[in-house]
Amino acid sequence: MHHIKRLIIALIILPLLFIYITKLPAIYFLFILMIVSALAQYEFYTMYGIKGLLRFTGILLGMLILYFIFIFQYSLDPQKPFVTDLAAIGFLIVAVIRLFYKRKPESSLRDIAPVVTGIAYIPGLLGFQVYLREQGFDWIILLYGCVWASDSMAYLLGSTIGKRKLYSEISPNKTIAGLFGSILGGAIGALIFKYALADMLVLSFINAVILGMVIGAVSVIGDLVESMFKRDAGVKDSSSLILEHGGMLDKLDSSLFAAPAVYWTAMALRLI
Repeated sequence: MHHIKRLIIALIILPLLFIYITKLPAIYFLFILMIVSALAQYEFYTMYGIKGLLRFTGILLGMLILYFIFIFQYSLDPQKPFVTDLAAIGFLIVAVIRLFYKRKPESSLRDIAPVVTGIAYIPGLLGFQVYLREQGFDWIILLYGCVWASDSMAYLLGSTIGKRKLYSEISPNKTIAGLFGSILGGAIGALIFKYALADMLVLSFINAVILGMVIGAVSVIGDLVESMFKRDAGVKDSSSLILEHGGMLDKLDSSLFAAPAVYWTAMALRLI
């Protein structure tokens, strides 16, 4: 019943997102990424008890990083380590604010680490979706379509034939069968979108399968990483923002890892 409710919500939200992504210019996709990033960072910082100025600074820096990635993406080359500069600047700002915001040195690393991790983890990884969107909205559709197909097939196989646990210390419900289901679902999803988006997304059969399998495998890792953070923080969901789906971070976890994996794989295959 729980999965059925999630499916109903997805069937309502996904068509709206599809229209938004495909009918509007790339700048509008940036806007929604910035909003999603801010919400997910808020949840992440709440999980770890980061409040006040440090939380606000982390969220603001995350949104600015996404904006600057969008503006300066054409400058990304080995001679201009733009992303490295952003990471360094972000750390410097957070460290200096902590220095003067709290005069006692105790717990300074425990204050700074979650803020910097939240910036790298959420807007830092979301930035790869900016790169993918610049190649065409079809890459974003492929990314999220395959993540959804991976999740659905993982649930189907995991709940029916899954017995052996994948990583019980982190996620007791995940099984090895579910992992294979995720990889299979990603491959099937990629093949579906290869033909559905044939006029825009030029992929060979093999390249589509490779991309889909990468998405399926990495999606599970992304889910496990978020579960690790949640268990460390002692929470079940990052929030209850999206009702049956949990929080924004709960919905992003797989795509956060899948986007850079797709981008790097597509570059290795000379697709972009």
